Amino acid sequence: MLIEDAIAMLQIHQVPGKDAEMRAYHKVDRAYWGLGNPILDDQARLWRQELPLKDRLQLASDLWSSNAYEARICASKLLTQARIRPEDSSAWTLIKSWVPDLDSFGIADHLCLAGQRRLVFDTSRIQEVESWTLSPNMWSRRAALMITLPWAKYRHPKPDNLAIREQVLGWVANYADDKDTVIQRSVARWLCELSRKDPERVRKFMIKHGHKLRNFARKDASRFLPPRLENTD
Repeated sequence: MLIEDAIAMLQIHQVPGKDAEMRAYHKVDRAYWGLGNPILDDQARLWRQELPLKDRLQLASDLWSSNAYEARICASKLLTQARIRPEDSSAWTLIKSWVPDLDSFGIADHLCLAGQRRLVFDTSRIQEVESWTLSPNMWSRRAALMITLPWAKYRHPKPDNLAIREQVLGWVANYADDKDTVIQRSVARWLCELSRKDPERVRKFMIKHGHKLRNFARKDASRFLPPRLENTD
């Protein structure tokens, strides 16, 4: 499918005036088309069903390269599924190549949702993700936590998944000293999600590292801990 045709299929749903609202909200200089998320969901789902993998990867790459807000989200949605047949290594390579381009929450979160499926499918990729934690790009460092959120949500993790959880908690501990607001929020979110499933582990983390966090992050990370587990003294 030609990228021009794909963009035209998306832009026919543009809501007049919404593009300016989105530009003001996201505060990143790029094209906005004024499309709602349901439109992007429906179109991406249709393309996933209709296009062979090679064509879908090319379309996703072209959409991302356009740098339009909705195009990058749609590119991520094209690769968001549990199984990609006949193989998913090309999709994972494409997702990784986009991480250094991240510059806003909406696009970053949708890309990480796509990446989560690929990481769960092949957990050996966690070693590649670990390298993002050392990136000078704040959005890449944040992506390392957002893409590993599934490991904060397992109620009864198997040994391999528990090992990954502990590995990521090591990253979280290193991030605790990073005072960037976005990084602090990502730390708080990861710990908050884990506290729903394993509050005792979060309590132990907060005892050791909680003092490094900014006040708002410490509060957000602990908000679902039972009262008796909140004390980090």
